[in-house]
Amino acid sequence: MRIDADNMNYREINEKLRGGESEYEIINCLGQRFIAAGMAGITVRISGTPGNALGAYLNGATVITDGNAQDAVGDTMNEGSIAIYGNVGDAAGYAMRGGRIIVKGDAGYRAGIHMKAYREKIPLMIIGGKTGSFLGEYQAGGVIVVLGLTESERRIVGNFPCTGMHGGKMILRSDCKGINFPDQVTARPASAEDLRETRDYVEEYCRLFGDDAETIMDCAFTVVTPDSGNPYKRLYVPN
Repeated sequence: MRIDADNMNYREINEKLRGGESEYEIINCLGQRFIAAGMAGITVRISGTPGNALGAYLNGATVITDGNAQDAVGDTMNEGSIAIYGNVGDAAGYAMRGGRIIVKGDAGYRAGIHMKAYREKIPLMIIGGKTGSFLGEYQAGGVIVVLGLTESERRIVGNFPCTGMHGGKMILRSDCKGINFPDQVTARPASAEDLRETRDYVEEYCRLFGDDAETIMDCAFTVVTPDSGNPYKRLYVPN
C-alpha cells in the first residue's frame, strides 16, 4: 500500500500503517515524527526524510528509509530492524533493548546512549560512517559497530566515547590511536575471535548496502568493553 505523506501529520500516517496490510510505501515524507512507533509485523519503506523518533518502541516491524533520518531513530525499540540509506541525527538507538539499526552513513552525537540487553535480546547498531561525541554513553548491553567508511578527515568517533559504559561491546574499524577512552573501559586490538564476529556484522551491512566485505575487513579493528571492576555497575539493575 502506498501512502502519500504530503501534508499529512504523523498520526494520519500511523493510522494508515495500521490498515492491515503487510507492506507499506511512504512517499513525500518530510519531517513527520514517530513513524511506525511501536509497530510489529509490517514492512515500511520510506522515501524522503522522516522526523525524530522513527521506529520508536518498534516491536518487530521492518523500517527502511532511502535517505537521511533525524534524531532518536529506534528510541527504546524492542525488536525488529531499521535500515537508513543516508545519515542519522543524534541519539540513534537511545535505550534500545533489541533489534537492529543499520546506517549506511554517519551518526550524530550520543548514538547508542543507554543501549541495553536482556536475556536473548542483544541489540545491534552498525554505523557505516563516523559518529559524533559521546558514542555509547552509559551503554549497558548490546553491540555497537562503527566502520568509518565515509570520506572525512575527522576521527572515526568524536570526543568522550564510552562515557559511563558499563556493559555491552563496541567494535571500531580503526587502531584508535589518538582517541581518549575513559578509565572504566578497556580498548584493545581485535582478536581472531572478535574478527570472526565482526565479519558477520560487516557481511550483514554489505548485504544491505552493496559494499565489499573483504575490503572493509582489511583494516585494524579495536574492541572496547567495560572493565569488570567498573563502579557504574552498582548504579543499575543487572541486564
